[in-house]
Amino acid sequence: MRRREFIRILGGAAAVWPLGARAQQAQKIPRIGWIILGSPAGGFADIFSYYDSFSGGLKDLGYVDGSNITLLARSALGVPEALPGLIEELLRENVSVIVSPGPAIRAVRDKVKSTPVVFAFSGDPVAAGFVDTLAHGKENLTGLSYMAVELNGKRLDLMKELLPTVARVTLLTNPIHPGEHLEVAESQRVAAALGLSLQYLQVRSPAEFDSAFRAMSDSRTEAIVAVPDNLIMLERTRLAEFAREKRIPVISGWGEFAQSGGLLTYGPNSKKFFRRLAIYVSKIVAGAKPSEMPIEQPTAFELVINLKTAKSIGLAIPATLLARADEVIE
Repeated sequence: MRRREFIRILGGAAAVWPLGARAQQAQKIPRIGWIILGSPAGGFADIFSYYDSFSGGLKDLGYVDGSNITLLARSALGVPEALPGLIEELLRENVSVIVSPGPAIRAVRDKVKSTPVVFAFSGDPVAAGFVDTLAHGKENLTGLSYMAVELNGKRLDLMKELLPTVARVTLLTNPIHPGEHLEVAESQRVAAALGLSLQYLQVRSPAEFDSAFRAMSDSRTEAIVAVPDNLIMLERTRLAEFAREKRIPVISGWGEFAQSGGLLTYGPNSKKFFRRLAIYVSKIVAGAKPSEMPIEQPTAFELVINLKTAKSIGLAIPATLLARADEVIE
């Protein structure tokens, strides 16, 4: 995502940037708030350029910032304590809709009671308590969930295809991730069917990755399946570097993981998926109620393989697997 001019820093943690000319902010123009937790090292860019995907989706629908829509974005730069103040700022701006991808939605849900909210959540929104069912939103909340439990078994299948003799696999997860228990259960079921010994390791914060790395080294794991969520992806470079150093193949869920040095990924295309946030916003601006809009889940999945990483760990990718890849990084 392109860097934008710094306007001010709140408490040294929260970055704020304008995304529309204030001179054009007439009352009749919908004002859309955007808020993310972000990353301390990420500056204005979040980990998947969520905003670029969203704004691109708006352009596809004919919305131009500063012309027929006004966008106001906030990032807490990785500091959760900054989120409440940033949310209050957006509410004072009289936004028509607040869009919140990632873990910031928890703070948004707690503070925003009437303004429509569109979320994009990697976990299970039902397990998180955001909605009661995927069939429709709840009160002022609706959005996207890109969690698909069955993908966890598919990633183990792919690892077995890649390494037919593999016996010891590590499942790395964030237990705070809503629905994680479903992903673990599916992984354990498929691992048993494939005859794999599954080491289950949890990481709740960046600080816990070092102990997880030690545990994987001690167990002499032969492969790693990293269940994707915001924490895993924020630490994806560290995980990929560890795996390359130990010559361990690792698979996760979003293409950005392979692009950052992971061996392969299988899951939804996050950039395409986040463009769909714009559809929710357009419907709400037109008068739709969040409580009547279903929670959308991904239906198309992509296999991304990093051949450079494969070569660095001395692994040959089967031709059958390469032939099925949607993207090969060379």
